[in-house]
Amino acid sequence: MLSAKRLIVAAALACALVSTAMPTVVLAQDATEIPPLPRPRPDRDATPADTAAPAAPTPASEAASALARTPQPVTLSAQISQNGQPIPDGLIWRVFEAMPDSTGEMPLVAKSDQGTARLDLPPGEYVVHVAYGRAQLSEPLTVAPGNNEKMIDLEAGALRLNSAVTGDIPIPATQLKFDIFTAGTEANRVLIAEGLPPNDIVTLNAGTYHIVSHFGSINAVVRADLRVEAGELTDATLFHHASEVSFKLVSEAGGEAIADVEWTVMSANGETVFTDRGAFPSTVLAEGDYSVLAKQGEQVYNREVEIVPGGSREIEVLTSVYQGG
Repeated sequence: MLSAKRLIVAAALACALVSTAMPTVVLAQDATEIPPLPRPRPDRDATPADTAAPAAPTPASEAASALARTPQPVTLSAQISQNGQPIPDGLIWRVFEAMPDSTGEMPLVAKSDQGTARLDLPPGEYVVHVAYGRAQLSEPLTVAPGNNEKMIDLEAGALRLNSAVTGDIPIPATQLKFDIFTAGTEANRVLIAEGLPPNDIVTLNAGTYHIVSHFGSINAVVRADLRVEAGELTDATLFHHASEVSFKLVSEAGGEAIADVEWTVMSANGETVFTDRGAFPSTVLAEGDYSVLAKQGEQVYNREVEIVPGGSREIEVLTSVYQGG
């Protein structure tokens, strides 16, 4: 079972992982028998003893050969961490031939969606791969005559992510999503999960991950490197320096919003970060200085604003004060 601990991160701290349930069914394919290699050509200078016909197979050798091709029972199970309890479900098992084929791929010989996979495989060398949520591991598997059992230590943990605005101001779940990458430099990171909603429990291999929290869809982004520990569930809360804002064009302070307005919001460096058309558009902006332009017909009205972290805010642009080309 996963033990739980609470960890709150301020713009860069936290870690963990979990599992997704999968259907249960066993699909085993008959392993294709590899044909015997051709015998070498006789040596022209060999003595009669060297070129003598091979002895006929004995009953004992035939029995041994048949046993080597007979499928043997194989039981596969996994646990979250060393000395943990076996995982009852949510596992995906795949067994591959250890030797690649002519295409360089390892042929899949068996698959199972059961917590404990029970398969029949001919004696030989294989590679077994198990996935539990987004945690996965591959290990060699040797099948010998008789019962074969293998327990895999996944060394997995669980991560549950959430975010808030600085000051513990909650963010609506519909405004949040998370991406999980492997750790390392930006050029070398690999995407593990994308667009996760808050409070989802994600199973991952133990290790460090790069987390990206998106508040809204523009520029309110927080990043953190988080450590996932085997057998533990970690709650991580990342804090955004941003605010949800709405705009309206009015003829006087507190007046009714004017309809059919084209809106443009530009950052301090002149980059356009938001455009919309309507009487009352809204978005999320990271803290900073912005220029808000409201165009109605041929007339353009503008206002300089500073966004500070906090709750929802309404920004008015006055037709009688803020205007320009």
